[in-house]
Amino acid sequence: MKVGAAGVNFADVMRAWGTYDGGPQVPYVAGFEAAGEVVAVGDGVTSVGVGARVVGTGEGAFAEYVVMPAGSVALVPAGWADEQALGLVLNWATALAALRPLGRLSAGETVLIHAAAGAVGQAAVRLAKHYGATVIGTASAEKHDVVRRLGADHLIDYRTEDVTAEVLRITGNRGVDVVLESVGGTTFQQSVAVAKRVTGKVIVYGAAGGEASISNWELNFKHQVHVIGLHIGVLGQHAPELFAELMDELAKLIEAGVYPPGEPTVYDLADGAKALAELEARTTTGKLALRP
Repeated sequence: MKVGAAGVNFADVMRAWGTYDGGPQVPYVAGFEAAGEVVAVGDGVTSVGVGARVVGTGEGAFAEYVVMPAGSVALVPAGWADEQALGLVLNWATALAALRPLGRLSAGETVLIHAAAGAVGQAAVRLAKHYGATVIGTASAEKHDVVRRLGADHLIDYRTEDVTAEVLRITGNRGVDVVLESVGGTTFQQSVAVAKRVTGKVIVYGAAGGEASISNWELNFKHQVHVIGLHIGVLGQHAPELFAELMDELAKLIEAGVYPPGEPTVYDLADGAKALAELEARTTTGKLALRP
């Protein structure tokens, strides 16, 4: 595929530091998400043809050309530019999987979304509101307006406020039905503390802030909650039927206008290191992209 735009994700930061489990060993061509035009197909590939515009995942995406498995790509929605389609098979699919088939979010329930100003976070806010949930988002204060415009009902500045205390105050000490947990570290402990006893679900899809753990003793005596792991690449590999359902649902959400064309911050490929540094420093909002 000839790359039209490549997505920048926090996993790229972790890979650069060597902290992404199973990540590439140096030296390597960075990046694993891109959108562009198919210029050649392998033997037996019938799902897409030469000339199709697709978005998907494949190693070495920060380049002019990248090879992608046919099963990991989706067509770029009609009328969308390549950079606008970034996130379709990663960020939006992750948010949808976390909220619906795994989190089983229903109308009237409450969801806590950490890193609500990030690419997955913004998608999750839009989706959760579409499905009728009350949304509590965490983000630094300067990003609150962005998340509020997406429909978040409550916002917490994780840098200056006690997240656990605020969530319990907002929910009348009941806790939330679903937590989208992408941070790890001490934030993970906050997540399990604010999930509703017995029925609350903590969906773990990232570890940006470091490792965290919960013991069988804690699950039995202290935090009687559901802790569910999510990696969208593993989901696609081991539950392809579920992944296909996610993509079908996203297509309907695009048609309905719930999922609009993306508006990423675009950097030149030569500024890739800058993009990664700013993402790591948490000074960015939404999706980031590189232009080859």
